[in-house]
Amino acid sequence: MKLKRYLTASLFALLLLQVSASAQTGQSGDTARVFALKDLEEIVFSHHPIVKQAALLSEAARANVLQSLGYFDPAIKAAMGQKFFGNTEYYNNWGGELKVPLYIAGADLKIGYDRNVGTYTAPEKRTGTDGLTAVGLTIPLGQGLLIDARRNTLWQAKAMLNYAEADKVKQINSVWYTAVKDYWNWYYAYREYVLVKEGIELATKRFRAVSNQTQLGDKPSIDSVEASITVQDREIQLAKSVIEVQNAMLVLSNHLWNDKGNPLELPANAVPETVDQNINLPGRSLLDTLLGQADDAHPELVKLRAKGDQLDIERRYRQELLRPKVNLTGALLSSRRDFGSHIPEYYDFKWGNYKVGVEVAFPLFLRSERGKLREVKIKQQQLSYDLIQSSREIGNTITASYNSLTAYKSQLAVQIASISNQERLLTGEMQKFDLGESTLFLINSRETKLIDMKIKRESMISGYQKTLAELYYKAGTRQMQNNF
Repeated sequence: MKLKRYLTASLFALLLLQVSASAQTGQSGDTARVFALKDLEEIVFSHHPIVKQAALLSEAARANVLQSLGYFDPAIKAAMGQKFFGNTEYYNNWGGELKVPLYIAGADLKIGYDRNVGTYTAPEKRTGTDGLTAVGLTIPLGQGLLIDARRNTLWQAKAMLNYAEADKVKQINSVWYTAVKDYWNWYYAYREYVLVKEGIELATKRFRAVSNQTQLGDKPSIDSVEASITVQDREIQLAKSVIEVQNAMLVLSNHLWNDKGNPLELPANAVPETVDQNINLPGRSLLDTLLGQADDAHPELVKLRAKGDQLDIERRYRQELLRPKVNLTGALLSSRRDFGSHIPEYYDFKWGNYKVGVEVAFPLFLRSERGKLREVKIKQQQLSYDLIQSSREIGNTITASYNSLTAYKSQLAVQIASISNQERLLTGEMQKFDLGESTLFLINSRETKLIDMKIKRESMISGYQKTLAELYYKAGTRQMQNNF
């Protein structure tokens, strides 16, 4: 009687746990909704905040280019000064200039007007009461002819556009790779839960059958105890699986956002997509394609090359600073204020009315310039070594990921065959048990091993899918649903 009450209580507890687990995980067959990897892909690339943040990297780089273009903006400046003392006008000066930096040859176009009058105005600066208009150029004949500070800044900013774009791709790929891994971790946790739940159903069914046979006297009572222990062991395993599924869903929910930037949660009745256990290994051509693609467009290599372009521009600029500074300034002069009035020809723009100037400067030792140039060249050498090493490491990690896929493929094939053999053993053991030639312990052992083997199969499938995503990630791209 005590044994009967014990078995009845155990069965009731089992049923209660199953109902609770079903309610917690929402795995009812009537209400389950498949949340496929493609659904995750659409949400991540549309609404993930890190993906949106990565897009700002390119915007920031373009803003930096715009800022650098500011060095070529035309500028207007004007100044005036007057001194009057003791009924004497010492000076009355007014000047204005429009300066237009030219992209070519580092030259500046200048259009100016000066009016300098007064008793004590310097003779070389004195003009008539109408003032003088000047149109001219400032051209660097030495330092600054091929590259100057403003072109150096602009060209480096443009080189960093590729750097920023590669950094954006890298961050987005990282987000997607993490999301894919979390998805397949959820897949494995859910499949483990399903298999353990099926194991409980089988153990419960056997427990009921053995209990009935025990009550009829066909089986010893110890078999009922054995069946009950198996049920209880799987109850514990199921409770653990329920928590793992819930935690995996929470982790995956980190990647779910709506269009308003609000976080989303996986529905309680969501289930992962089903995967065929007979997976297809990508062909060798895919490996060759990814290796070639990585060599050309891997974000890390693109960033290093962009940095190399930037250093090359800096090297050219530092070499330019080794040349002497020779700036030639020339302008045609006229007393004309507009083009509607008439003035004498000898006061108008012509080759006879001009002003010119030459500025020459050259440091004697150039230690600062030579030191900076040497530093830039050393950085270029270091970068070239980084590029060689990074390219080799990237190629090897891609090949290693592909090799892991091959290993998963062969191991999974062996595991599937082992499961088939284990199912035959279990079927044979149950037939022997019905004939009284086996024990319940052997049946439970073979069934438990079969469940463990199926769980391991799902672990291999999950590992294969994560390694497939890793293959694309190591190649500097991302696995989309149409990639493979």
